[in-house]
Amino acid sequence: MTNFIKRFSNDESGATAIEYGLIAALIALALVAALNFLGPKVAGTFNKVGSAMP
Repeated sequence: MTNFIKRFSNDESGATAIEYGLIAALIALALVAALNFLGPKVAGTFNKVGSAMP
């Protein structure tokens, strides 16, 4: 039983998965913020291009 507890306390594989999850969440948050900031500008550009086409 003590051997199991020692192996469990030394296992860091779960910590790595959590770190990757936090990095992915941070990237997703940055993408959402960028899209909210740039979205109206991009939509305006597409509308100008669309209205300029005959």
